[in-house]
Amino acid sequence: MTKVMGAAMRRIQAGNALTAFGIGFTVPFLYIYVAQVRGLGSMAATSAFVAFAVSALVALPLTGRIIDRRGPVPVVIGAAVAASVGALSLGLSTGIVPILLSALALGAGQAVMQPALATMIVWCSTPSTRTRAFALQFFMQNLGLGIGGLIGGQIVDESRPASFTLLFGIEAVMFLVLAGVVLTVRMPHAPSIKDAMPKDPSRAGGAWKRLVEHRAMAKLLVLGFVIFFACYGQFESGLAAFGTEAAGISPSTLGFALAANTGAIVVAQFVVLKLVEKRRRSRVVALVGLIWAVAWVIAGFSGLGHGSAMMAAAAFITTYGLFGIGEAMLSPTLAPLVADLAPEGSVGQYNSAFALVKQLALALGPLGVPLGAGVPMLYVGIFVVVSLGIAWLALRLGKQLTAVQDRPSLLKGEAAVAVAVPVAELERVPA
Repeated sequence: MTKVMGAAMRRIQAGNALTAFGIGFTVPFLYIYVAQVRGLGSMAATSAFVAFAVSALVALPLTGRIIDRRGPVPVVIGAAVAASVGALSLGLSTGIVPILLSALALGAGQAVMQPALATMIVWCSTPSTRTRAFALQFFMQNLGLGIGGLIGGQIVDESRPASFTLLFGIEAVMFLVLAGVVLTVRMPHAPSIKDAMPKDPSRAGGAWKRLVEHRAMAKLLVLGFVIFFACYGQFESGLAAFGTEAAGISPSTLGFALAANTGAIVVAQFVVLKLVEKRRRSRVVALVGLIWAVAWVIAGFSGLGHGSAMMAAAAFITTYGLFGIGEAMLSPTLAPLVADLAPEGSVGQYNSAFALVKQLALALGPLGVPLGAGVPMLYVGIFVVVSLGIAWLALRLGKQLTAVQDRPSLLKGEAAVAVAVPVAELERVPA
């Protein structure tokens, strides 16, 4: 990594962490703010969450080509300004219509920021250093969210709407800080693995058509959807409903479980990184599937009702902790793989497609709530099978990857930087 890359990366990571810190101030309290503080009820609060998802699903399909044509810097700045306006107006809104409009602006801004920031990280790293760069990004995000939520919890007061306005104001300022930091970043050339997608004149067409026809990327998108639906999509919906309804978990215990998830990520991230960065990415993801299958089995134990309340709580907290370890393994694996699969000039498109799949999975995640609350053991059984499916899909994906795409540690020293210029076509792993 060059000095220019290193300097740019430090600023990007700092801006990303400060943004996560600002988001942490409001994320845990949005439902309470809309439903109770503004007195609009649970349906209005649910509508605000739906607005977040809808805005992301509308904005992301258009984002990739803009990033690739204009570069990620103006996209991040525009998204940060939109998110800042949305956050501030949300804190000042009292009616359902302005709250929904604010949520649309905030949701679109945050969604567009994700692939644009990911593209900046790609441009400021080499295939052999991206694993560590994305691990650091994930670590800083979770640390920022955790600290922001902790401080926000000390400021917020349900009897004082102004305290919520302050939280949203802090979030708005942090988005503007990100825009200011990004303005100072000098972007280097984007190193990539040459011929990430085999060239075939018969496949000429639109960017989305070419992406879907890229077999390895198509399989990664399917895998990503299953991962995000089975884990992130269940955290605050189906799994929470299962815990409170079937396992008798109290809200305070649920809070401890979420804290255990964040704690596992923060504590384990760099320990896990040393274990996974020199191993095949496909096998790392497969191992995550097995770990999550165990986590779901333990969750099932918490809902059987044969043990004490303390044992059920311990099992439930362990489930969230194991999910956190899996997330720590995925952070240096999935995002760098998306970048390494992207042909030159298409990194933004590939990052946007992956972010779109994530948002779609999160939007559909609450479909697990009726099962988690009403048929808990069936719910657990389904997601044990889904987790095993993650392992199977990951191993299948591995057969579509080149040797270096699956294990970037094969690039050493100068070779890691040399991929920024033409290199010989890499030998493919036999299918």
